[in-house]
Amino acid sequence: MRATRRSMRSWIRRERSSLAGCREVPRLSGGDSSRIELTGMLGWEPEYLKPFRKLLVNPWVVSRLNEFSGRGFRLDHGPLLISAKKGAEGHRLHGGGEPFSQATWYHQQNGKIYCRGITVAWQLANCNPGDGGFCIVPGSHKNFEPTPDEVRTMEDDMGLVEQVSMKAGDLLFFAETATHGALPWTAEHDCRSVLYKYASRAAARAVGKHFTPQERYGDWTNELTPEQQAVLYGPGVHHGGRLPILNSDGKKVWIEGSSKDPAKKSKKVKKAVKKAAKRVKKAAKKAKKARKAKKNDCR
Repeated sequence: MRATRRSMRSWIRRERSSLAGCREVPRLSGGDSSRIELTGMLGWEPEYLKPFRKLLVNPWVVSRLNEFSGRGFRLDHGPLLISAKKGAEGHRLHGGGEPFSQATWYHQQNGKIYCRGITVAWQLANCNPGDGGFCIVPGSHKNFEPTPDEVRTMEDDMGLVEQVSMKAGDLLFFAETATHGALPWTAEHDCRSVLYKYASRAAARAVGKHFTPQERYGDWTNELTPEQQAVLYGPGVHHGGRLPILNSDGKKVWIEGSSKDPAKKSKKVKKAVKKAAKRVKKAAKKAKKARKAKKNDCR
């Protein structure tokens, strides 16, 4: 706990779209307290970083991840220390086997499972039944249908959502593709856990430092067309909209949303037609008014 107290100034309040509107949903609203997070523990001073580095390659973790995610698995991002006081709001449920996730999919073949995204959560405080905290829809990593919004917001959980009870020192493995989230924290003591998010060798959720074509291959990539550059970006699903997406009709190739995108051109044409129609309507109205005025003059 010394290590966490040392960096309380580094705690950040949870501000993500997955929490948006939680205060307006009765079963996720909680009270006035917020969920807070801490990162960067692997790079702390030596007297504080040791426990977090030991957890990174704990023997129990390594042996199981070799089975779940395959030999050569890696840390995709984290560790992330989460803390919540009594009254902290919940976390909207996210994940689920449908829609398909390129980075965290689950697959079973010939009696063996393959899971590209596994979160390992070390519990630092007791989480008793009714305390709130981590919750999950068991088996949802195999879903072929989207999880209903009512379940994600807990407005109607349909009896599917389970809170996971744990003791301090317990270790939880869960598939990132499972539908999971958090219930409001109701216990008098703080909720506290450390999450390490692992991935199989070929999977990438977060983008690395070398993401753009220039960062990966050099300045010569500036000579390429935008379409050619688009296929030279590094791996990673969470790219923040920085990845150009290619499309084609079998004859031409374009980047979606660019000036070459037929859909964008189609929108421009529709807009132009709409404007022209308005002008014609306005002119017809003006002509009708003129005819009416002329008719009155003749009288």
